[in-house]
Amino acid sequence: MSIVPLTSMNTQSIEIKNKKFIMHPSGVLFWDEKSILLISDVHLGKVSHFRKFGAAVPQKAIYKNFDLLGEAIAFFKPEYLIFMGDLFHSSLNKEWQLFEKWTVTVDSNIILVVGNHDIISPLNYEDLGIQVVSEIQLDGFLLTHHPEERDGFFNFCGHVHPSIRMVGLGRQSARLRCFFKTENQLLLPAFGEFTGSHALKPVEGCEVFALLGDMVLPVPFKEKEPRGPLL
Repeated sequence: MSIVPLTSMNTQSIEIKNKKFIMHPSGVLFWDEKSILLISDVHLGKVSHFRKFGAAVPQKAIYKNFDLLGEAIAFFKPEYLIFMGDLFHSSLNKEWQLFEKWTVTVDSNIILVVGNHDIISPLNYEDLGIQVVSEIQLDGFLLTHHPEERDGFFNFCGHVHPSIRMVGLGRQSARLRCFFKTENQLLLPAFGEFTGSHALKPVEGCEVFALLGDMVLPVPFKEKEPRGPLL
């Protein structure tokens, strides 16, 4: 298994409402002043769900999300870990036991902002000391799973699994996961393996930060299609 080292050289900082946020190529977002790590759409249990119905997904893929989560937490050492919805893909399966063991290793306070896939009872999370909420309002920021527009708030959200189509000089193209920022909203990329993505078209005034290997790349939009390096 290949895991990208979490080094400061791989991150991209952005200021929103005079607060500092750090984007990392793993797809996590760190709120520096509050020591909050935001992670969206992990979809734990999806690999086991696919394997149950005969999909040829390697068994070792089950552990990759936990490895990457551990790497992100070890680097940022957040006081709070907030999952922005769709932490689990479906109902309880054997990955829940792995999740129970994993939470014991985490010193951060864990909060789950409920997403549409989060059908597991909140009681299961509460037994692990995890707070379950529908949204969070903090210092003019609104943290939700689904994109929201609300007066006076800047919205951090997931759900969309945003990506951007990058076109090379030879017209070859690739779809890359990305952070997608508009005036009052930032869409977080899906963190989990096997989650898929939804390609978004640039809109006026947006800022896009593509995830390419161990890099977070600001994407310029001077042409009809964003250009950049391809794998």
